[in-house]
Amino acid sequence: MTEISSASETIETDAGTARVTWHRAAKARLVLAVSHGAGGGIEARDLRALAEVLPAHGMSVALVEQPWRVAGKKVAPAPKTLDVGWRGVWPVLAKPGLPVVSGGRSAGARVACRTATELGAAAVLALSFPLHPPGKPEKSRAAELLGAGVPALVVQGGNDPFGKPEEFPAGSYELVEVPYGDHGFAVPKRAPLGQEEALKAVTDGVLRWAASLG
Repeated sequence: MTEISSASETIETDAGTARVTWHRAAKARLVLAVSHGAGGGIEARDLRALAEVLPAHGMSVALVEQPWRVAGKKVAPAPKTLDVGWRGVWPVLAKPGLPVVSGGRSAGARVACRTATELGAAAVLALSFPLHPPGKPEKSRAAELLGAGVPALVVQGGNDPFGKPEEFPAGSYELVEVPYGDHGFAVPKRAPLGQEEALKAVTDGVLRWAASLG
């Protein structure tokens, strides 16, 4: 076995109590810290897949639950409050003394992009980056992604209503498409690839990219 059993810890932040669930690699070379979106938690299929696969490849995975989620609330607070919660957790993520990849899905990806340079993140992993609200491409959030200031990887579903891969502007980041995937990387039953294959596209893409980080 190359993975140590997961362990959770709570952290007091200025936005409330957050929680980190660690999936540690036996010999980690970096930490991938990922948070959830505004409508779900760390049980999201892509976050679970990363936690299950990456530790065997030298990456410890920290699944971060924002204070609003720990408190049992149904609606995420304003972006500034999400950033406060993320900042409060960061010292715990950096404590192992390893490079930290700041990541998240959807709203969590936006937080990672907004705070990456400030917190000293080694890179950003943006899962299902919400480029715009569904049906409103004019309300673009591309500036957050383009302004991350560190190496970045976007993993995006081919049918994501918050922004399909072809809608993303040119930039220095990399992009991996999950064919037929929606905002949660779910694929239709009629798709030529199954759900496990879709998740493998996520984990394989992250592993290839992480290997290039040095």
